[in-house]
Amino acid sequence: QAQAGWLQHDFGHLSVFKKSSWNHIVHKFVIGHLKGASANWWNHRHFQHHAKPNIFKKDPDVNMLHIFVLGDTQPVEYGKKKLKYLPYNHQHEYFFLIFPPLLIPVYFQIQIISTMIRRRFWADLAWAISYYMRYFITYIPFYGLLGSLSLLTFVRFLESHWFVWVTQMNHIPMDIDCEKHRDWLSSQVAATCNIEQSFFNDWFTGHLNFQIEHHLFPTMPRHNFWK
Repeated sequence: QAQAGWLQHDFGHLSVFKKSSWNHIVHKFVIGHLKGASANWWNHRHFQHHAKPNIFKKDPDVNMLHIFVLGDTQPVEYGKKKLKYLPYNHQHEYFFLIFPPLLIPVYFQIQIISTMIRRRFWADLAWAISYYMRYFITYIPFYGLLGSLSLLTFVRFLESHWFVWVTQMNHIPMDIDCEKHRDWLSSQVAATCNIEQSFFNDWFTGHLNFQIEHHLFPTMPRHNFWK
């Protein structure tokens, strides 16, 4: 599931086939039939992230719903306004209990399903239904309905940890703030950092350890980032 996540990311960025239409078709298949998610939901979120990375109210990936405070200015802003939804002085401790285990199996699942229904992404919904049909037809004979649901939840629990560590380690350490109206190049570099290259890191991160190159050249095939 994690590797399918990196794969759909490639198709979503039109970086596999020369024809955009082919990328779009296979993207719907991978994210819909192999992962049970929505291509339109992903595109809407991810393109905002690439346009304005690490910018509050414009990048959905740094919208932490008052659960965490990020960067240098947000903690000061919350302090001045006396906003305290959670004990932020302990967020480095409760991060491990909330963010990695719950992002995909809880928050993303609720958001994906509600978005497909609310915005009437019926084609995406059909792809997602095909994923669940295939999954339950495959596993119910072995584990029953409850066991299959438990397995699905456990897999997404593990995948969520994998996803969070990969996607946060190359953005969260960088500048996170309100809109500073930087030029495009500067805004991309200020919000991204790379992780050491190795065979394992390339595989584990789907080559997103080259986050700077990915943000500067989002349609480049990932195996060329190192160049």
